[in-house]
Amino acid sequence: MTSAYTKTRRTLAVVAGTAAFALVLAGCAAGGSSSSDGTVAKTLTIGTTDKVTTLDPAGSYDNGSFAVQNQVFPFLYNTPYGSSDVEPDIAESGDFTSPTEFTVKLKPGLKFANGNALTSSDVKFTFDRDLKIADGNGPSSLLYNLASVAAPDDTTVVFTLKTANDQVFKQILSSPAGPIVDEDVFPADKLATDDEIVKGNAFAGQYTITSYTFNTLIGYKANPDYQGVLGKAKTDVVNVKYYTSQSNLKLDIQQGNIDVAFRSLSPTDISSLESDKKVTVYHGPGGEIRYFVFNFETQPFGTKTADADPAKALAVRQAAADLIDRDALSKNVYKGTYSPLYSYVPDGLTGATTVLKSLYGDKKGGPDADAAKATLEAAGITTPVKLDLQYNTDHYGESSSDEYAAIKSQLEATGLFTVNLQSTEYVQYSKDRKAGVYSVFQLGWFPDYSDADNYLTPFFYNPTDTEAFIINHYDDPAVDKLILEQGVTSDAKARAKIIEEIQAKVAAQLPTIPMLQGDQVAVAVKGVEGVKDTLDASFKFRYAALSKVG
Repeated sequence: MTSAYTKTRRTLAVVAGTAAFALVLAGCAAGGSSSSDGTVAKTLTIGTTDKVTTLDPAGSYDNGSFAVQNQVFPFLYNTPYGSSDVEPDIAESGDFTSPTEFTVKLKPGLKFANGNALTSSDVKFTFDRDLKIADGNGPSSLLYNLASVAAPDDTTVVFTLKTANDQVFKQILSSPAGPIVDEDVFPADKLATDDEIVKGNAFAGQYTITSYTFNTLIGYKANPDYQGVLGKAKTDVVNVKYYTSQSNLKLDIQQGNIDVAFRSLSPTDISSLESDKKVTVYHGPGGEIRYFVFNFETQPFGTKTADADPAKALAVRQAAADLIDRDALSKNVYKGTYSPLYSYVPDGLTGATTVLKSLYGDKKGGPDADAAKATLEAAGITTPVKLDLQYNTDHYGESSSDEYAAIKSQLEATGLFTVNLQSTEYVQYSKDRKAGVYSVFQLGWFPDYSDADNYLTPFFYNPTDTEAFIINHYDDPAVDKLILEQGVTSDAKARAKIIEEIQAKVAAQLPTIPMLQGDQVAVAVKGVEGVKDTLDASFKFRYAALSKVG
């Protein structure tokens, strides 16, 4: 151990997976989960089309994986129901003890579900591990300001930061970089497998996992030892069923085979369910965005292509931006459940602008084919430009097919582009994207915390020893400097101006093209309570808030 004290090796309790799985299947049907006398049900079933890539927090940075991690792992800081602000969770307190030192005191007597003590050594291990593994699909880029972690005693953790007065560090401790893992279950230098994590029972959140079949079914059991800010779970057993089809998810919520459907139903299905008296459709604050990414190495005229030319590569990105019709995507594909997005920080957050509206297309938010043609001609580019555009349907929703068919049509309508459109199943898509297989590709973003920083740092901050999450080989030291500066600027107005400047610089270079901003939507059968409580500006759907009465 590298902490300042010695920690005794702890005995590992292993879950009896086969028996637990049989119990979960027995209680999986939503119809048997509630009592007819109005008492609170002990079992709730949730359906989703989201996909898990890995349960290991060091190896995933996607909504499907975090949706699981958020239920079962402890955090130093978390967001209470109905809020966008963070408070100590398993921490008792946290304060800056110097401009570059953030000191956390843990609550006494914490333990994992396997009986292992949860101490500052586990906290130090967690963050050291994230930075050491630095997985390309993981959240280590969020720890850009973390220099080192010390554990001077069992309940004290000292984070030393690279720059002073970090305004978002507490938020980052509540993000996908923040789940605390058991150092006696997780290896220090590589990812743990899902089976290792479940068998190790290495959980200390509101729930533990009692059974696990990858992207098919997860069984959760309320954790009686959870001591965090969110309180005890209202439902003892939660089963989450994974769907490959949005239509099947809709059918099951209509027929009462599941209690709650969350992420993702098609816009048409949502509209249809709004008039179904057997269910209630809930809308929550939306921080989700949809965008596509250019790989600066392999896009047309990219740095590793045979005809590499940075000026021509930029012109291709600019011409594409000139042709995107966000309003048509919003209305025709998403039936108004998504709104046009004209910058990198979504509307509603401090510092958000509409800089793309004034730079591209008709300069009013609409497309302009003449502008695109002029841009390509000025760069000396022979048209049509061939784009290989990759997208995914089982992670970002089946409407992605309609969305990217519409984008293909918008780009090709003037003859300026020919688009080779292809889709890939998400688990493979995630690996291919990390490996740089795609030259232009779809991504979506579901925020880790409610701050403009979360739409900037993971996308565009590229320190010398790592690369931003989107892995598209974009790098601008001036943007890096501004991103660090906004993160430590305590004056709100001054920070907002820096955030605006970052958006302007990035908009001029177009490493990504943002298109749409969407709501959170959940559908529940009658009798389910607590959906509004968790469908909040934390952007975290906590199963423990849900209950059902007969």
